[in-house]
Amino acid sequence: MGSIEFKGIYKSFGDKHVLRGVDLTVKPGEVMFIIGQSGAGKSVLVKHLVGLLRPDRGRVYLDGVDVTDFTEKEFYPIRKRCAMVFQNSTLFDSMTLVENVMLPIRKHRKVTDEEAHSQAMEQLQKVGMQRYADRYPADFGDGMRKKVAIARALTLDPEYVIFDEPTTGIDPISAAMVDKLIRHLADNLGVTSIVISHDLRSIFGIADRVAMLYKGELAEDGTPEDFKKSTNPVVQQFIHGRPEGPMEEPN
Repeated sequence: MGSIEFKGIYKSFGDKHVLRGVDLTVKPGEVMFIIGQSGAGKSVLVKHLVGLLRPDRGRVYLDGVDVTDFTEKEFYPIRKRCAMVFQNSTLFDSMTLVENVMLPIRKHRKVTDEEAHSQAMEQLQKVGMQRYADRYPADFGDGMRKKVAIARALTLDPEYVIFDEPTTGIDPISAAMVDKLIRHLADNLGVTSIVISHDLRSIFGIADRVAMLYKGELAEDGTPEDFKKSTNPVVQQFIHGRPEGPMEEPN
């Protein structure tokens, strides 16, 4: 398993410059948090990895392979290796939880329905949701739906998982369970995780490294301890939640 590298990534939408030459490397098996204000380019950056966006300039490497100019078809196997868990859990309300988790198994693996069901139940067990397998998403709050979305993302045994705001809008106990799962994936399965988050408890609880984007550039890259000691006023304002400081200015 190799690294993820973003080299000199520029991305604009019309006259809005979102990324301005971002260089970032995520090491194998690492839990990397990407933080920053809304609109700083966090989600925009990671979408380049799976071809949902293409950079205006710069290159994207996965395992040392330049994937920047891959065709849509060439990105299919990349997307199997890199699962994405979006902020909204995107479950199908008309399907039970286990049917939701079975979807990618049925699509990508030549197995019987019985085997797909068995594999889906294993994933639900990993997130503590197996007892609710035959119930529907509408029966649950955001936290439990998010755990099912994570279970679904893990069905194809991805090497990399991108979590977009995994603990936003859920209660502290569910958030702690999600954090524990992300850490377990790295420590026990060697999964490399990129976590987009504003959650300081998560950042200082489970991150190996933290990268902060500010006005489309990398403001800081280091361990959680490095961030606590940083003298960068942008970092200090963010981690202490101060209303006054450089972030008062629009992005």
